[in-house]
Amino acid sequence: MSPRNVNHPPKGSSITVEPIRSLEAISAIKDMLHDKPRDLLLFVIATNNGIRCGDLLRLKVGDLRGKNVDDTIAVKESKTGKTNVLAVNDSVHSALTRFLASGSFCDDAYLFRSQKGDNKPLTIQSVNRMVKTWCREAGLDGNYGAHTLRKTFGYVQRVHFGVGFEVLCKRFNHASPAVTMRYLGISDTEVVSILKNSI
Repeated sequence: MSPRNVNHPPKGSSITVEPIRSLEAISAIKDMLHDKPRDLLLFVIATNNGIRCGDLLRLKVGDLRGKNVDDTIAVKESKTGKTNVLAVNDSVHSALTRFLASGSFCDDAYLFRSQKGDNKPLTIQSVNRMVKTWCREAGLDGNYGAHTLRKTFGYVQRVHFGVGFEVLCKRFNHASPAVTMRYLGISDTEVVSILKNSI
């Protein structure tokens, strides 16, 4: 019998996944994936864009080949039907370049291709397992999964870069900033802390 994954919730408990809150843990995971260009690209694109993994898994090599820093592509969200924007920043461009140099890929190939089948994308279940493994190996306790990557984007933007909930709400296509606050697992402590500011 294999040991229980500490990053998987006990039966009957909440299945809400957490963001990766530590910049050090994010760096550790990127280092861990250094020799796995496909996985590194998935981690970097997701944590730098906050787009749902299900939408990222539909991307093909031709969608991103030839893109430069500051280029964007339109991504239609399967959940909302709305169009979102995927941006190629420095980190994404670096991971994309490494990935494209790792093999010969036709434009019609899925960017995040499964090793099973001829040209099939990874499944959400596979990404769930991958993220749980990465977080465990980075020494993180808690419940993590595919959605962790999207939440990590929002959490880091809010806590480490000071981006407002209103902006993140728009990015996530949430109904209100309050929904975004709950979604990112931001505690009431941050809100109460502003009461210490003397005017």
